[in-house]
Amino acid sequence: MSAPRLEVHLEHLRHNATTLVERLARQGIQVSGVSKATLGMPDIARTWVAAGVQSIGESRIESIESLGRLGLGVPLLLIRSPMLSQVDRVVAHAAISCNSEAVVLRALAAAASCQGVRHGVLLMVELGDLREGLLAADLEAMVRLTLALPSLLLVGIGTNLGCQNGVAPDPTNMAELSRLIEALEGRFGLKLPWCSGGNSANLPWLAAGGDPGRINHLRLGEALLLGREPLTGKAIPGLHTDAITLVAEVIECKHKPSRAWGTRHRTSFAKEPAAAPPQQPDQALPMAMRALLALGEQDADPAGLSSPGINIEGASSDHLVVGGAVSAWSVGDEQRFQVSYSCLLRAMTSPFVSRCFIGGAG
Repeated sequence: MSAPRLEVHLEHLRHNATTLVERLARQGIQVSGVSKATLGMPDIARTWVAAGVQSIGESRIESIESLGRLGLGVPLLLIRSPMLSQVDRVVAHAAISCNSEAVVLRALAAAASCQGVRHGVLLMVELGDLREGLLAADLEAMVRLTLALPSLLLVGIGTNLGCQNGVAPDPTNMAELSRLIEALEGRFGLKLPWCSGGNSANLPWLAAGGDPGRINHLRLGEALLLGREPLTGKAIPGLHTDAITLVAEVIECKHKPSRAWGTRHRTSFAKEPAAAPPQQPDQALPMAMRALLALGEQDADPAGLSSPGINIEGASSDHLVVGGAVSAWSVGDEQRFQVSYSCLLRAMTSPFVSRCFIGGAG
């Protein structure tokens, strides 16, 4: 098989999805499987739906359109606020979209009216992480606007934490979301289907006994794909953390000086050199075994790679330099790495990284 490549273990993904769907169902919470880190890979979406995931979330309309052709039988949720330039496509292919701008709601309503459909709206609320969302004081006016547009259907409110500034879901901000939806329902005399509490960052809070209150929906990506929660990177008990692995090929393996010599400056990827006087090549430097792999910044995020006993020493556009337990390696050998979410996202996007499926029909 070609390298570099991503190996996708579909049975491990199925297990992760089934486990989380069942755990959260006991707390009255539905799951949207967020497939954006896989570019909406059809086999993964089908695996999740078969495991009980109730909807699929994507951030790009192109992936929504591709998934729509699969006939998955579940709603497709656009989790990034729609671009005004794409409202016609959003209405045509996404059942629901996350929103926080009045001008976008009006444009969605006009597009939905022209297409003879009703488009679902999840209004996003800002609760501290400073990414998307309305301030609580502005929420009532946006609900009133949404309800006044007959081609839109208000499906609920939601929030997002942990992505921009690492703000964790906690009893205070989660209780605030429950309070807001109950106040809206009382004010407008309605019952909203979704109170979307966030993403995989919510799982540690729930596992520690957090009261979900009115929260009945989560948008999960990293936990389903990698078996980890994003705030600390810790493994979630009972889940596979190796459902997706990255394989790279060794192209050089030699003893080399353990540190660079000569006058040092920043690299193309803005790494500042360690403070040290210039070394000359004739000075005695400790030697160490180093391996070079055909994998670089263009393919994956090197900081998100891990393998037992292996040290990531550095990377350039096309090369990964590693040390540690590499003395038995030879040119042509392959090495497997677990990946972080950022590493997976970049590897899936790279045209130079192939994909293969293990344990399924993909």
